[in-house]
Amino acid sequence: MIAVTFSHFITFSAIKIVAVFSVLMGIVSYAVWVERKVSAAIQDRIGPNRVGFFGLLQPVADAIKAFLKEDFTPGHVRKVYYWLAPAIVMIPSLLTVAIIPFGSQLGNEKMVIANLNVGILYTFGIVSLGVYGIVLAGYAANSKYPFLGGIRSSAQLISYEIAMGMSVIPLFLITSKLNLGDVVDYQRSTHWFIIQQPLSFVIFVVAMLAETNRLPFDLPESEQELAGGYNVEYSSMKFAMFFMGEYAAMTAASALVVTLFLGGWTLPFGGLDQPATTLAMGWTHIGIFLAKVLLVELMIIWVRWIWPRFRYDQLMDLGWRRFIPLALANILLTAIVLWVRS
Repeated sequence: MIAVTFSHFITFSAIKIVAVFSVLMGIVSYAVWVERKVSAAIQDRIGPNRVGFFGLLQPVADAIKAFLKEDFTPGHVRKVYYWLAPAIVMIPSLLTVAIIPFGSQLGNEKMVIANLNVGILYTFGIVSLGVYGIVLAGYAANSKYPFLGGIRSSAQLISYEIAMGMSVIPLFLITSKLNLGDVVDYQRSTHWFIIQQPLSFVIFVVAMLAETNRLPFDLPESEQELAGGYNVEYSSMKFAMFFMGEYAAMTAASALVVTLFLGGWTLPFGGLDQPATTLAMGWTHIGIFLAKVLLVELMIIWVRWIWPRFRYDQLMDLGWRRFIPLALANILLTAIVLWVRS
C-alpha cells in the first residue's frame, strides 16, 4: 500500500513538473514576442512581422539563432565562474514556481508541485539566490563594465529584497499561515489582499521590478552606461540563458503577485471562488490563474516602455528611505489593528 501511494505521488509530481516547466518556457518565449510588439506599438513601429503569421514564429527563430551562434569564451575571463553564472541565474525562477498553487485541484490532486507549510520562507530563500548568478557573471567577466553591473545588482537586489520581504509580513499576520495555498483560501473567503493591503501591494510590485532588473530599475544592465552590464562578455546560449532567466523570473514574480494579492485561481463571482468539484472547473481555475499572470506580466512590460530609468542614488533612496520605513509602518499598523480587533 505504501509503495503504491509513493508511486502515485512520484508519477503525478513528475507530470506536474513537466506541465509547469513547459508552460513556463512557453510564456518566457512569447513574453519576448509580446514585449517587442508592445514596445513597437508604443513607439509607433511595426515590430516582428516576417517570421510566421504576425511574427508568431519569431521566438523559434531567436532560439535557432542562439543555438547556431558561436559559443565563444574570451581568453581573459575566469572560466569556471563564467560557465556557472548563466545556470545559477536560471535556476531560482524554476524552483520558485514549484510552490505556487496554480489551481485548486484536478480530481484528488492539488494543483501545486510542492505544498509547503513554509512556502513564503522558501520563496524568499530561493529568490535571494538569483543575485549570486549576476554577481558571479560580473566577477567572472574580468572586465570593468560587467563588474560594475554585478556590484550594482548586488546592492539593488539586497536593498529591495528587504522591502519585498517586509511588504508581505502583514499578509501573514492576517492569515496566520505561511502556506501560499492557505493565503489563496483566505482571500476567497474575504477580499483579495490588493484591497485589504494596498500599500503592501504597491511596495511588493515596485520591489518586484527591482528584483527582476526591469525598468525603471535596470541599472545593472543600463546599456547607455555599461553597454549591457554583467552579460557583456556572453554570447550564444549563455547569453540566451540570462535572457531566459530574466523572463522566467518575471513570470515567477507575476505568479507570486497573483497568489499573494490577486486571489490566486479565484474569481469572486459565478462560484469560481470555490474548490473544483469537476475536471472542467479545475481547468477553469488554472485558466483564471494563467490569465491573471499574463495580465501582470503585460503590466510589467508596459511599465518598461513608459517609465524612464532612475539614477542610482534615486534607486537607493527609494528603497532605503521610502519603502523600508513604509513597510515597517504598515507592519506596525496591521499588528495594532489585529490586536484591537482581538
